Amino acid sequence: MVVAMKQQLLGYGHEASKWEFGSQPHGGSGFILRSVPKNYQHNLAMAFAVKEINGNPNILPNITLGFHIINSYYLARMTYKATLSFLSSLPKFLPNFRCDTQSSQIAVIGGLDSEVSANMATTLTIYKIPQLTYGSFTPTLVNQLLLSSMYQMVPNEATQYFGIIRLFHHFKWTWIVLLVTDDDSGDRFLQILLPMLSENGICFDFTIRLPKHTYFQDAVDVIMKKADYLTVLAQTTANVYFVYGENSSMFIVRLMLILITFISFPPLHKVWIVTCHWDFESVSAQRVWDVETFHGALSLAVHSSQPPGFKMFQQSISPTRAKGDGFIENFWEQAFGCSMRNPHLHGDSKKMCSGEEKLDSIPVVLFEMSMTGHSYNIYNAVYAVAHALHATYIFKSKHRTREKGKSLVFCDVEPWQLHIFLRSITFNNSAGDTIQFNENRELKGVFDVTNWVTFPNGSFIRLKVGRFDPWAPPGEELTIHDDQIVWHRTFNQVLPLSVCNDHCLPGFSQKEKEGKEFCCYDCVPCPDGMIAEQIDMDSCVVCPPGDYSNSKKNQCVPKDISFLSYEEPIGIILATMAISFSLVTALVLKMFVKHQDTPIVKANNRSLTYLLLISLAHCFLSALLFIGQPGKMTCLLRQTSFGIIFSVAISSVLAKTITVVLAFVATKPGSWLRPLVGKRQAYSLVLFCSLIQVGICVLWISTSSPFPDKDLHSLKETIILECNEGSAAMFFCVLGYMGFLAAVSFMVAFIARKLPDSFNEAKFITFSMLLFCSVWLSFIPSYLSTKGKSMVAVEIFSILISSAGLLGCIFLPKCYIIVLRPDLNNRLLLVKKKY
Repeated sequence: MVVAMKQQLLGYGHEASKWEFGSQPHGGSGFILRSVPKNYQHNLAMAFAVKEINGNPNILPNITLGFHIINSYYLARMTYKATLSFLSSLPKFLPNFRCDTQSSQIAVIGGLDSEVSANMATTLTIYKIPQLTYGSFTPTLVNQLLLSSMYQMVPNEATQYFGIIRLFHHFKWTWIVLLVTDDDSGDRFLQILLPMLSENGICFDFTIRLPKHTYFQDAVDVIMKKADYLTVLAQTTANVYFVYGENSSMFIVRLMLILITFISFPPLHKVWIVTCHWDFESVSAQRVWDVETFHGALSLAVHSSQPPGFKMFQQSISPTRAKGDGFIENFWEQAFGCSMRNPHLHGDSKKMCSGEEKLDSIPVVLFEMSMTGHSYNIYNAVYAVAHALHATYIFKSKHRTREKGKSLVFCDVEPWQLHIFLRSITFNNSAGDTIQFNENRELKGVFDVTNWVTFPNGSFIRLKVGRFDPWAPPGEELTIHDDQIVWHRTFNQVLPLSVCNDHCLPGFSQKEKEGKEFCCYDCVPCPDGMIAEQIDMDSCVVCPPGDYSNSKKNQCVPKDISFLSYEEPIGIILATMAISFSLVTALVLKMFVKHQDTPIVKANNRSLTYLLLISLAHCFLSALLFIGQPGKMTCLLRQTSFGIIFSVAISSVLAKTITVVLAFVATKPGSWLRPLVGKRQAYSLVLFCSLIQVGICVLWISTSSPFPDKDLHSLKETIILECNEGSAAMFFCVLGYMGFLAAVSFMVAFIARKLPDSFNEAKFITFSMLLFCSVWLSFIPSYLSTKGKSMVAVEIFSILISSAGLLGCIFLPKCYIIVLRPDLNNRLLLVKKKY
């Protein structure tokens, strides 16, 4: 013979129908008992789970599982008495006395809000009775030691906050409004969330503390006394409202939104973000309240599924068939707006309930046919207790005893014995979801991201548009299907923006506003050479050395390569001039060689003349070293060769001038300068002056030689390929030495300009040196003020003009006489003196 035993669960609901206590609770003046039809599904979920378990031969075979539901009336303080009442089975409440051994409560499921659960825990923990909460719970409401018997059917609240932060990041919302209950749980929420928001770059415009009142008149009074709530709600620029509170807080929020319409404020068309324990908790009087404001709201809901057969189970419920259900009559009246009593006998204006009304005809704001998240938590809680109890019986079956022959009697199971099995319980429910607790006795689960879609008839549906898995690898916790989300109609199905100010477009960076939250900023354009490729960049990024920022400052563009080449017009012109002048010089040299025996050629030391013409020809050709892409050899040779060749040319001019002066001075009788007159002395002077320049150039090359370089900074959009002079001081020493030779030549020529000789070229040398010095004195500031190919062109132009000046001033008059006035090219004219 097998004896069937009965174990009971105790559940806490928020229905108000059958009185469980001696006197009804009081809510102060104007107390109106409020019944929430939607919460009746919590009772049905427990009944459905127990019915399934009792019909399942694989769980607790031959054992009947029962349950008992106690009403908390939304008053947490009532739960103390209610919790103690089920510990005593006597008609009169006597704590610590249990006389009914036929029925024993093995676990408690409840309550819906934190305060009710906390008040229950203070008593149940003493007796080590397992308590499974199906709503959110704030642990700080009780001492941690009192939670040793509590199991939470929702994941830890902190994981929800993390999920909300990920949601804000996904949609790039950085400017929000917080609505928080005005109690200890609200304070704890702010203490945890505000640092998380700040660390993740999210700011809040302001915080509204929601009054914790569950009675209509009290809630209206509190809200009207703080009318500034409504003002700031209507005026904020934030498009995202994050609401935290217990399930009953929805009543306060909806009441505020109703009051807004009566004080001429526009409707609040925002994106509402709510946590897993929120729902449209409506009383019968709120069935006509518009829920359109919440169209497009998003919530993190504990993952739920639809157990097979639950809808059919609900449809079978009616007052005529429900036995022992002390809540169904009140629910039926509230849900269908009818009376279970005869209206003619009791003077009730409502119609008589038939008892055959269909639950699926009730507005969704009052009752849902689909299992809600809280009901699903209750359903899983019942199964968790059943599996733990089943494991306990299996364990204790090894210690069963025989009595009266063949009878088998199981050892009694005490509530505290379930803890060891509850902590390690893992099972798959009928919907296919895995249920287990973590080390803190919290459900180890995931969240569904749900999208609330409302309809003009006041109904709504929850669409699953994503998933948040706290246990996923970093960066993969949140999955969102953006194309499935329905936003509020005012956003025209475009992703709403919620920022303190407009985004900084690419090309601009953020600059914090003084005295404002860090999410509020000005947009400043990026400086040259820096870009911002994305919106809302904290700072501009410097372009790579070879790039520059475009006009919009949103992209780095490769710089053009610049050098004076033979292909561009100015390069062609300068190269043509250099070669042409060189050919002209060669032609002059040929002419002088051809007429070398004529008096005008012989009169001014033709050997120095030939040397001067050869050096001038090379001066013109040295300009070609400055054209083309700079290379190692061209950089090494162009300035040094130019300096040495020019020094030879000027030294030759100086030697010719000194020779003329000495020739006239040394002709005086007894002059000591006579030994200095001669070709050898002139050649020695040219050699000596040239070697000094050679020494300067050798020192320059050996210490800091020129080399090819890139100038990345002088021009915004161009990389200048240039020859780095290595040592600017040595470069100016070369120029300075040439200037010194030119100045000496100028002074000597100036002294010799009036010597009585028809072929005296001192005056022409004077003009040539004057031109030479003028060109190179103007070259220095031009050279220092220009960059790139312009600077090179300036130097080439100076070389050509100064060389052409020497060629023209010194040799043009002689060429004129040789070619056009040969009659002047005779000895008589040479020796003729002018008085």
